Order: sequence, then C-alpha cells, then structure tokens
Amino acid sequence: MQSITIPQINERLKGLSSDKLAVVFDFISYLAEKELSDVLLNSATKAIECTYASEQVLARDWNRPEEDEAWATL
Repeated sequence: MQSITIPQINERLKGLSSDKLAVVFDFISYLAEKELSDVLLNSATKAIECTYASEQVLARDWNRPEEDEAWATL
C-alpha cells in the first residue's frame, strides 16, 4: 500500500464539496471509533484470557478450609 501523508490528504480535501466533506468526516469518524473498539475488545479479551489462565493457580489458595472459614460469615 502506498504511503500517504496528511498534506496529500489535505490537498485532496480542499477540492471537495461540503457534501463530500461530510461523507469523508463520517468515514473518518467510523474508522476512529472502530480502531478504539478494536483496542478495547483486544484488552478485554486479554483480561479474560489472564483470568482463565490464573484460575487454577488461584484455586489452590481459594479452595482451602481456612479460606472457607474466613469467608463463612460474609
């Protein structure tokens, strides 16, 4: 894919009608929101994977009589 600079984009935008600029703005907004959504989804996925990966290790501590006794009154 060809590398495109912001000044090149600006030059192209200068020639567009206001209707076309509105379409461009909507598309750019969509791309920005999608990128943010992808980042958040990726972060959530990693958090879930970490939770599942640590569950068995933490269970060794959780599943003890001392823990049951400590939490019994809550």
